[in-house]
Amino acid sequence: MPEHEVPESLVRVLALEGDGQTRTDEDIFVGHTPAQSRGRVFGGQVLGQSVIAASRTVEGERPIHSMHGYFLRPGDVKVPITFGVERLRDGRSFSARRVHAYQNGKPILSMIASFQEPAEGLEHQVQMPQGIPEPESLPTTAEVIGKINHPVAREWAYKRPFDIRYIDKPLYFEAPTGDARKASNAIWMKSYEALPDDQSLHRAALAFGSDYTLLESVLRRHGLPWITPGMSVASLDHAMWWHRDVRVDDWLLYVQESPSSSGARGLGQGRFFTRDGVLVATVAQEGMVRVPTDTKSKLIGGVQARLMRAAIKHEQKR
Repeated sequence: MPEHEVPESLVRVLALEGDGQTRTDEDIFVGHTPAQSRGRVFGGQVLGQSVIAASRTVEGERPIHSMHGYFLRPGDVKVPITFGVERLRDGRSFSARRVHAYQNGKPILSMIASFQEPAEGLEHQVQMPQGIPEPESLPTTAEVIGKINHPVAREWAYKRPFDIRYIDKPLYFEAPTGDARKASNAIWMKSYEALPDDQSLHRAALAFGSDYTLLESVLRRHGLPWITPGMSVASLDHAMWWHRDVRVDDWLLYVQESPSSSGARGLGQGRFFTRDGVLVATVAQEGMVRVPTDTKSKLIGGVQARLMRAAIKHEQKR
């Protein structure tokens, strides 16, 4: 990794300002967005920060076990995000919180989260897929696209706080063909930095990382790389269930599939496994996936895609 390229710190991004004491009917916290090439806030960041905000209002040992959120508006990277947490319920074993993330007085995310005291009960899980290559045998994102002189490529290669390694060929620039056009995707991922031994932080960090690549099972099924001319992809909602304790600074296998796409929307589902096969979380997300059909958009997008591919080939020859 180049010396001047440093991944964003998860601990710093998830460190919210405020102690929740500034209240009307909500506990108030403030989060910030690291500088990035795109003008929109990454949805996973808002999810992770919302989990931290809600967790700060729950007393005792009650880690988050589920959350359901809707992305209402795109976030602006230049504007701080205010998180308002409403304490819906504190029972004997469970607590419920509602979180709204605001910018300029308008909500960009609405979430409800549930927390539970640890308890004994029935245990079972699906098995981790077999025959998966070890993460150390797979190329890093930097090795795949780090030499490309494009701000988004360099941001993905060097600025993300997660080391992401694809099991199948990535969808950055090349369209999958033949048997590779399948409604599934899988990656290994872990945070670059070691994280403190704090389940609230690790579970928030997992929410952050769960928004990466989840809709690629939709794109892969339809043979669409990320540079598809004029294509627009956006997360609409996000649901997550934490089944067991997790460490995000250890390798996790993120197995994804898409059972359906219709109406310009695609559904992605994912499971997180530890390296030794323990299922730690399940994720579901519906996203908007629009591929233009008008001639003008196709022409403009086609020119942009050809320029990008030419730049890629040039860098690969160097």
